[in-house]
Amino acid sequence: MNMLSSEIEIDIRFSETDAMGVVWHGNYLKYFEDGREHFGKSFGLEYLTIFNSGYFTPIVKSEIDHKASVYYGDVIKVITRYIPSRSAKILFEYEVRNASTGQICATGKTMQVFLDRETRTMELLSPSFYEAWKQKNSL
Repeated sequence: MNMLSSEIEIDIRFSETDAMGVVWHGNYLKYFEDGREHFGKSFGLEYLTIFNSGYFTPIVKSEIDHKASVYYGDVIKVITRYIPSRSAKILFEYEVRNASTGQICATGKTMQVFLDRETRTMELLSPSFYEAWKQKNSL
């Protein structure tokens, strides 16, 4: 099975840190989102593609394991890996690394489901556009 992943580098801004100059823990979910957006642009699964196909994909589960601190002025690399699933959901795993040292600073996962844009009900079967995307990418 094909493994799809993407990498993006992010400069840590002052506004993302606490009084000690350490990245505030809540910002890791934003970094995961940056990773998902980059993944979507890289592989044709952008938020607007999903929206224009008639769906929202809210996150219903997220996990973060903090391994090492990241500081103001650091550059991080967010590695986003798509995890295939037979269910009507989108799964990603993440690694946040210090771009200078290669040290793993955090790992995590997210789960997204498909909601019909009109009815706001959860889809139990994968939408046809998503199945076509998976087939195109040999997933």
